[in-house]
Amino acid sequence: MFEIAEYIGIIAFAMSGFFVAVRNKLDLLGILIATFLTALGGGILRDIAVDTRPYTFSSDLPAIIVISVMIIMILFKFHKKDSIENKPLFLLSDSIGLISFSITGALIAIEYNFNLTGVLALSFITAVGGGIARDIILNEVPFIFKTGFYGTISLLVGLILFILDKFASINFTTILIVFILGVSLRLIAYYKKWSIPIL
Repeated sequence: MFEIAEYIGIIAFAMSGFFVAVRNKLDLLGILIATFLTALGGGILRDIAVDTRPYTFSSDLPAIIVISVMIIMILFKFHKKDSIENKPLFLLSDSIGLISFSITGALIAIEYNFNLTGVLALSFITAVGGGIARDIILNEVPFIFKTGFYGTISLLVGLILFILDKFASINFTTILIVFILGVSLRLIAYYKKWSIPIL
């Protein structure tokens, strides 16, 4: 279950990172770095937090996936499209990446017997850590701090999985349900323009 969510998240966030890089008119190296950071940054931070060797540094598959996604996006000329960040494909890929990595972060935290704070933190870091690193490098306010409910949804996923674990109810079916509900909530929040109050 973990590996499935991890690979789905890498693919989805690689697409999302590619779109953001293109919007910022980066060169090929810049696109490569932004895509890698978005897709793999959160997972690296997660693994460091639990004091284990980052999966990205011990397996070639994550890098192969990211490069493959980049090549496909370029071949299909997605870099030529206008306003890609408002397109359904960007929103869907970003939502899938957010929920997939929220799930992997929470599952790792649960495996290490973290308390609720730890589960929420690892779910959040895994989901948004790469995007924050990317935005800082691009000299932008991180996406999660100006987009309603983005980070909140990650925390909700972590909370739900923590509760499910307490009832010994984490299995493929419940994780799939959490995934579908999480992606749906993210899309609804975007189109309904839900947001956290601003002081």
